[in-house]
Amino acid sequence: MNLDIRAYWVWLQAGLGIQGRADAVTAAFTSPKEMFEAGQTQWRLTGALTGRQIKRLEEYSLEQAESVVRECDTNGWKLVTPDCPDYPPLLLKLNNFPVVLYTWGDLGCLENRIPVAVVGTRSASRYSIDVAGRLSASLAGAGAAVISGGALGIDSAAHTGALFGGGVTVAVLGCGLAANYLPGNRALRAQIAQNGAVVSEYPPQTQAVGPNFPIRNRLISGISYGTVVIEAGERSGSLITASYALEQGRDVFAVPGDVINSSYTGTNKLIRDGAKPVFSAMDVLGEYDARFPGLLDLDSLGQSLSDVPVMPGGFGDAKNLPARKTAPAPAGKPQPAKTSLPARNKSAVAKARRVLPDSLSEITRQVYAGISAEPTHVDDIVRAVQREPAQVITALTELEVYGFIELTSGKRYALI
Repeated sequence: MNLDIRAYWVWLQAGLGIQGRADAVTAAFTSPKEMFEAGQTQWRLTGALTGRQIKRLEEYSLEQAESVVRECDTNGWKLVTPDCPDYPPLLLKLNNFPVVLYTWGDLGCLENRIPVAVVGTRSASRYSIDVAGRLSASLAGAGAAVISGGALGIDSAAHTGALFGGGVTVAVLGCGLAANYLPGNRALRAQIAQNGAVVSEYPPQTQAVGPNFPIRNRLISGISYGTVVIEAGERSGSLITASYALEQGRDVFAVPGDVINSSYTGTNKLIRDGAKPVFSAMDVLGEYDARFPGLLDLDSLGQSLSDVPVMPGGFGDAKNLPARKTAPAPAGKPQPAKTSLPARNKSAVAKARRVLPDSLSEITRQVYAGISAEPTHVDDIVRAVQREPAQVITALTELEVYGFIELTSGKRYALI
């Protein structure tokens, strides 16, 4: 059967599942094609696969895999597999490395650069946004590649900072490239794709659901030599990334925060437990200059983050980036970014609301009903729906992931 080798990799990924142990399988067979042709008996004899994985391999056809490959080719997305020269070498050290990375852009941008992850809360303060942007601009300008998750808050500031600094950045998504994820960040993803890469281990049509994001965090840390955490509460998802980094034997850094404000509790505890505190890019890159001579330009770094220029209009919004190469949107994907709705009367706002998926909870529906076209502060939403703040934050995150609302400045949310 004369098939594109990429289809065999997609088939293997479907069988292993996300986070499946890939190291034992790739050690047992020289290629996914050889594995396919070996058949079920050989799969069982290796002991590298579970019964559930074998069943999935039998049920997922090569025709289905070919369809995924065609979709990627149509949209200009690359399938980067472990046999590709631009597959991130650090990921291969993980026992559950992804056998397919769906990529918009060029992962080859990591070559001869030091990848550093910069992560933190979505509901970041202006101060933390500024720190993330300045730090990422400084890191990228000195020769590092900034890795983050493409979300709002610290992630967006990290990506825009890296672009503002004239460097490259990689966004690792927790959904497929075709998903309607954070419409307001489409312009930023386009810039990232032109000056780095937008990457996912999830097939293109995989929608953004909560459980996907903690799983993808292992890739953010796994691609990187070190992870910098900026503004993370005690239960922040960024701490999951830091935990993965420690498990993977990578470095963990943290920017100190207000010891009274609970938004920084997780970050400060990381420092207490051994993470290196960060006051400038030198605190991060100084760890790697001797290990990788010639790759970093530490002479370009200022003494502190106050020496780094601020992006006009602030970090976190692609519209504020100075003129640079702009990525054409892939054929039919994604559509131009939507802006927040202007102020309208109540009937117009009600008309603008979209039907929520049946899977969303009643609390999430109440929170959605409590948000207007005008940006609404999270505290006002809590008062409007009369629910516990933690429940409201969970519902807001879910609505944001599904693309029904967007987070604006000052912890305010608005309909999209």
